[in-house]
Amino acid sequence: MTPHLILTNARVLTMDPAHPRAEAVALAGERIAAIGTRAEIEALAGPGTEVFDCNGATLMPGFVESHLHLVLGGTELAHLQLTHVHGETALAKAFRDFAAKNPDQPLLMAQGGDYAILDHPMTRHDLDRIIADRPIAITAHDHHTVWANTAALTAAGILHGGKTPPGHEVVMGADGTATGELREFEAFAPVVALGGESRLYLGIATGGEPSPWPTEAEQAVDRAKTARGLAHAARQGITSMVNMDGNRYTLELLRGLQREGGLTARVKVPFHFKPHMELSELDRADEMTRDFDDDWLSCRFVKMFMDGVSDSRTAYMLHDYPGCPGHRSEPLFPAPRFNEIATEVDRRGMQIAVHAIGDAAVRTTIDGYEAARVANGPRDSRHRIEHIEMIDPADVPRLGALGITASIQPVHAPGAMDFALQPTLDTVGRDRWKDFFLCRTLAEAGAPIAFASDWPVTDISVLRGIGAAMTRPTYEGTKDQRIPLADVLRAYTAAGAWAAHWEDLTGTLKPGLAADVVVLSGDIEATPHEEIAAMSVALTICGGRVTWRG
Repeated sequence: MTPHLILTNARVLTMDPAHPRAEAVALAGERIAAIGTRAEIEALAGPGTEVFDCNGATLMPGFVESHLHLVLGGTELAHLQLTHVHGETALAKAFRDFAAKNPDQPLLMAQGGDYAILDHPMTRHDLDRIIADRPIAITAHDHHTVWANTAALTAAGILHGGKTPPGHEVVMGADGTATGELREFEAFAPVVALGGESRLYLGIATGGEPSPWPTEAEQAVDRAKTARGLAHAARQGITSMVNMDGNRYTLELLRGLQREGGLTARVKVPFHFKPHMELSELDRADEMTRDFDDDWLSCRFVKMFMDGVSDSRTAYMLHDYPGCPGHRSEPLFPAPRFNEIATEVDRRGMQIAVHAIGDAAVRTTIDGYEAARVANGPRDSRHRIEHIEMIDPADVPRLGALGITASIQPVHAPGAMDFALQPTLDTVGRDRWKDFFLCRTLAEAGAPIAFASDWPVTDISVLRGIGAAMTRPTYEGTKDQRIPLADVLRAYTAAGAWAAHWEDLTGTLKPGLAADVVVLSGDIEATPHEEIAAMSVALTICGGRVTWRG
């Protein structure tokens, strides 16, 4: 078959150990036709073949985004962005300018708020001084806390408190009213609902489906937001992604885009198992797995949350938080319950991905995976732990021994990219820094590593992520946790594909595999590490189709 596209004069990094480097790649239809020297590949061109000169730039497998929230990210692109905004003056200006441009919005929602955005813990009264007559709210950069003003709390019906499940909290003040701080999804869901976007948050908030089922017009609106997220990802060179929240509705939106020719990446969507669910709910996961199973859309995995995050002290720890005697938080799934769920999911042949940030949450998750292995016997499950921000040294070798993937976000490490060193480092305590945001230690112990952004928690840019991984700080008294550039690139490509059971489809450049390719603006191996974040993507190709051209 004559290639429809040849990419030549490139520094090709195939991620194939047998043939690691080349100069050109030929694509035919949705597959890679050939890889080799310029002379070999250019000789394959026919009259209708497009030849793209890469001018010596790096050409790689398309990036695998191993942990993101696609629909939420696409939705939040229209919200006020507060990354790098600090202080009441700057915050007030940003909100008032946004309010002036959006006079009819029922909720003025901002994203990316730092826990130290003010010089004191933020309350509704701080936000009331900015705008009092319209509902406004700020989502923390980690998406586990929202701060709302009085108008938003009143409109949401939670000014005087609200009933929430364990681990979720409408924080109350001494006067018997809400302070404005809302911890975890089911606490701030009533505020999010004011903006009319609540059905898009169900995949992470409750794991349920919209009821009533959205009309075709409503689905079209939601598909457009999803398409906006896909386009944003394509600009970063992303061709495959593992969504980390989900329900059937998410898959139906993506299937609608697929029918329209608008699905520009391969997407894996989980069934989100929540603490209130019975094991019988896993039948829904089986149905999603059966009904969505092609090279572009799939399920076959279950996502769970074991704890919250460090900054709000909802991450489940083995030791007390500094200055908080007796407080270690609690797991969302007690160990016996998690063992039961993990064993049943594993028995059904599905993969499990668990958000676990505190070291106690990580241990509980590893124990559950081990219990499933004992009950069901060993299999190629590739169960995952998402984040692993804190891990006890005794648990480090267990990941490799059990084949558990460490799904890590190098951009989350305080000081690496957009997240400040404080208050996070003080929150966890100096004596725990040696166990915090490990990467090299896990890799050296044999843990499979996959990298991601967790967008929209942080910038989705893979190149910024690579830069962060190569330049992240070493905390005082700790080991340098950076890994070599070649391993970082693998963690964003072949290793990410393997972690998603996609190694026979994508993540590596080999004849016969999917034509998923990214061409960068230059030679990443020759670029100083501190300059990688400033590079750009020149071309993104997914399934042989150009999805972004810079």
